[in-house]
Amino acid sequence: MSSFSLPTINDNPDGGWGPSSSNLPSQFKFKDIPYAPYSKSDKLGRFADWNDISGDNRQPNLGLSSAQNTRGGGPGGRGRRDGQPAFGSGTASAFAYFHAEDESSFSLVDTKVTATRRGGAMTRGRGAGRGGGGFANRGGAQRGGRGGFVQRGGGAQRGGRRGWRDWEKSNRTREASVAISPEWSMLEEIEFHRLAKLRLEVDEPDDLETYGRLFAYDKLYDRITTKTEKPLQLVDRMKYNITTSDDPVMQELAAKDTATVYTTDVILSGLMCAPRSVYPWDIVIVREGNKLFFDKRDGGPFDTVTVNENAADPPQDPTPANPNNPNDKSAVPETPSMNTATSLSLEATYINQNFGVQAVLETPPPPPVDLSKPNQFYGPEETEPLASCGYRYRVFDLGVTEDEDLKICVRTEVDAYSSGQGDPRLGQGLVTIRALNEFDSRATGAGGAPDWRTKLDSQRGAVVATEMKNNSCKLAKWTVQSLLAGADLMKIGYISRANPRDKTRHVILSTTSIRPADFATQLNVSLANGWGIVRTVTDLLMKQPEGKYVLVKDPNKPVIRLYAVPFTAFTAEEEEEDMGFDGEDPESAA
Repeated sequence: MSSFSLPTINDNPDGGWGPSSSNLPSQFKFKDIPYAPYSKSDKLGRFADWNDISGDNRQPNLGLSSAQNTRGGGPGGRGRRDGQPAFGSGTASAFAYFHAEDESSFSLVDTKVTATRRGGAMTRGRGAGRGGGGFANRGGAQRGGRGGFVQRGGGAQRGGRRGWRDWEKSNRTREASVAISPEWSMLEEIEFHRLAKLRLEVDEPDDLETYGRLFAYDKLYDRITTKTEKPLQLVDRMKYNITTSDDPVMQELAAKDTATVYTTDVILSGLMCAPRSVYPWDIVIVREGNKLFFDKRDGGPFDTVTVNENAADPPQDPTPANPNNPNDKSAVPETPSMNTATSLSLEATYINQNFGVQAVLETPPPPPVDLSKPNQFYGPEETEPLASCGYRYRVFDLGVTEDEDLKICVRTEVDAYSSGQGDPRLGQGLVTIRALNEFDSRATGAGGAPDWRTKLDSQRGAVVATEMKNNSCKLAKWTVQSLLAGADLMKIGYISRANPRDKTRHVILSTTSIRPADFATQLNVSLANGWGIVRTVTDLLMKQPEGKYVLVKDPNKPVIRLYAVPFTAFTAEEEEEDMGFDGEDPESAA
């Protein structure tokens, strides 16, 4: 008699219907293995078929191009023979390997110089026909030549014209102006194209106090030409560039709750012209209660003047050797070049300081003008004479509505006054003095600038246009500083090296005079856009708690980032430790 036995019943310990996911029967042990479709006509002769024919237009592993894969008799297109099943071995299985790595960015670089043959790139004589059978890359659209194909536009690729021999140029990687510590936390990241869309109209400012003494501008410098050039002199004069938090006047105004934001014109102009900047910079911001203080670091980017920052091929600093790679030789030459970005920046700063001192009349007539109060930074123990400089503390209203109380107090600077243009004590006839410098028109990083000695008198417009292109950010900041200070005129000197190989001797070739508002129109500088940027950054910081923050411009991307940093960051002790660690001598660096 046949026996009947009940099958094993696996109860669900979870208390639900159906089998338990944690206690599966043995017959369900292949549950998680993917199902591979198959066909009864498959020939099981290979363990792995590397020549698998893909029927879903995916790239096979044969190294074929996409054109061969999809056109004509390619394996993935219309060339598949009729009757082939779209499953089993006729399609890619779930276990097939597909090489998805993008190799389009890989390129083989050959630095050997090959001799050019006449008649074409690869042929000679008849093979190329008249005009050369090769390709000639030159400018814009395609244009046929005789006996060959001439292409204008740097190849058929879209995306603009490529520079000649770009592969020989070094990578345009720069170091950040300040080392980003792992302890810092990034709060915000803003792209430049977003900053360029901001706009805020601001009314005329209110003047609070004026400090310093102003000398008259020497109008003889307006008549200098390339034939009557004048050497640049080294004159020792004291001129202060104190940051916001160390300014005693700013501390007094903050104690009276004069404004919400406190800064200087140098720092504010850098922030307002941020979308034009290429080189890295940073602004240290401290929030104390309901007040914001925008500061700069001593020896930072705001203490120097850049050169050809916006040029297509700006000056570069040599790349230091990698200490972790013993085979990596340092790119720093034995004799340091005078045309690196850092060297040119120090040279331009030296030129601007000395030209501003030389271009004024220290002996009457006309007499110097003392503003309402003496220089607030000049102590009784100082012995060197002061340079011509006037400080004007002004308050701008950044409120959007009449009820909103958001003001910014700015310390602005003027360098001289123009005699016969009114009373400088009332803000009339004020002048700012700046200088553009030429180092070597044939050197790398010159930005295609013409020779000033031959073109400045006959083709001044071409020289000015080239400088506006190569130094767009620097000129925009100078213009914004003049507008913030309420200056009537900007005096811009054209100063060149006496010898292109000597960076210590310079000559003044010419001086131009222009109104800041007119120059802002030529440069397409919008004060409304700059105030919109300032208001946006202020709103971001007012949402944060009290503490110290730093706004950093990315060294290689058009992006600014806001970091929260410890209170001990950027202190004098930390700077000394960093200098001791680097092993640099600050006096030699200066």
